[in-house]
Amino acid sequence: MRLTADADPSLWIPVTDSLGWKGRRHRKAAIRMLLGQANAALGATERPGSRLGAWMMSQAAPMLMKRADGRVLVWTWKADPELVVAMATTQELTPEVRIARASMPMEYDDTVSFRTALGAGEKLVVAMPPSPSAPPFTTYTWDTGTHLVTLTAICSERERFGTLDGALDDLARSIRIADDLTGGESPDVLRLPPA
Repeated sequence: MRLTADADPSLWIPVTDSLGWKGRRHRKAAIRMLLGQANAALGATERPGSRLGAWMMSQAAPMLMKRADGRVLVWTWKADPELVVAMATTQELTPEVRIARASMPMEYDDTVSFRTALGAGEKLVVAMPPSPSAPPFTTYTWDTGTHLVTLTAICSERERFGTLDGALDDLARSIRIADDLTGGESPDVLRLPPA
């Protein structure tokens, strides 16, 4: 299953299809922000090689995402690439994935219903994570029956996190499943998006 999205180009910079020099600065900023958040969560300080590591990962990231073939889509906030990184993923709903979802901590039960073209989904906003070093995040989740589609947005600043809520909702509403139907495969079938 592959994903597609119509992210507003005035707000979001796609990292997924940014091969080579195109989008290089935004890839580096996104990776640097995620590495910084991971270091903070683990209690580590930034190492001297962190900038080089972010650059190396930014060079490998487009090829890795290309190999994911639409199962991973990533964006950064255009006005401030290090402020927020949003990543949409799809994975097969195996029994292990269902068990892992059922075993999540109670804090993850505070979801609200969120309906899009993917159907009825859930939205979880964690503006104040339990650990002071953990970044705030929002997660949108849809269970399609065979796959789990997730959009997760991580913000680097707690103070500015709530200001992105509307833009994140719009990004989540734009996510679709890309069907691989070829013309003439089934001419009597008309596909309509859910109401």
